[in-house]
Amino acid sequence: MGNGGSLNESIFKKVLLSYLYVGIWIFLSFTVIVYNKYILDKKMYNWPYPISLTMIHMTFCSALAFLLVRVFRLVEPISISRELYLSSVVPIGLLYSLSLWFSNSAYIYLSVSFIQMLKALMPVAVYSIGVGLKKENFKSDTMINMVSISVGVAIAAYGEARFNGTGVSLQLAAVAFEATRLVLIQILLNSKGITMNPITSLYYVAPCCLVFLFVPWVLVEFPVLRQTSTFRFDYVIFGTNSLCAFALNLAVFLLVGKTSALTMNVAGVVKDWLLIAFSWSIIRDTVTPINLVGYGLAFLGVAYYNHSKLQALKAKEAQKKSTQADEESGLLMEEREGDGPGRKNDSQA
Repeated sequence: MGNGGSLNESIFKKVLLSYLYVGIWIFLSFTVIVYNKYILDKKMYNWPYPISLTMIHMTFCSALAFLLVRVFRLVEPISISRELYLSSVVPIGLLYSLSLWFSNSAYIYLSVSFIQMLKALMPVAVYSIGVGLKKENFKSDTMINMVSISVGVAIAAYGEARFNGTGVSLQLAAVAFEATRLVLIQILLNSKGITMNPITSLYYVAPCCLVFLFVPWVLVEFPVLRQTSTFRFDYVIFGTNSLCAFALNLAVFLLVGKTSALTMNVAGVVKDWLLIAFSWSIIRDTVTPINLVGYGLAFLGVAYYNHSKLQALKAKEAQKKSTQADEESGLLMEEREGDGPGRKNDSQA
């Protein structure tokens, strides 16, 4: 009973820690989204400069990542050649900078709740781009699921009280760039045996993002910031905002490392519902019944997609264990066959 009690206690602690990691990630993701909305929205803090905000985040994250990797050596760097950096990391950095730029820009035009509804298209974009780049196999049932998610988001968009074409275009572009980035990570890095945690990713990618964002910043936002009389830089606001963004990357590292990426996807659905509720009850964004019906349909599609991924992952692990067991059994048989004649010869001798 003692062993059983300690085993149950160990399982309970593991489950409790998993929920703790999920809770930390949801809280920080929630905080970063609402904080960015607060800074960029013209009715709140009124600092509508998404490129500048993204560059502040990247500068802060680059500096902290450098300290963790090179100074304190808490995270081991990855050996990447110059050719690999230019051919693999740079394209990913370009897509990441565009994704963050457009995603932050959408907060100026759209409500938090509607942005989360549009983000439900991420599995659709990832799967479609994966099929187009031959990273995913086309399956009719999966495509039907993708269509159901798209229809749900379209219904939610139809019922949006504050629909803005510019904001929707920006958010859809952000989804497309982010989905392409995720697929290219698999093609350009993972397929070559290179895996990065969020800290090493920031160490290599964030400086690259800064370079790509500098050009549009000089052309679009710098002239306005230089001429406007309302220009200000609040170190407390932008410092805590950047710290939250960096902490979110650490939370991703913790959550994926201690649980799985699929757990984060499932937790993301919970986070979206919480954000929609918060946006409606606290920020007082208008959420219509048609919004909820459409997002509910998209939510069911995303939930089914995550369930299918989980089942496929379980089947893959079971097949791997079965193959491993067969190989061990084969080795054992070979050992027995090899020992047989030896023992016979020994007895005859």
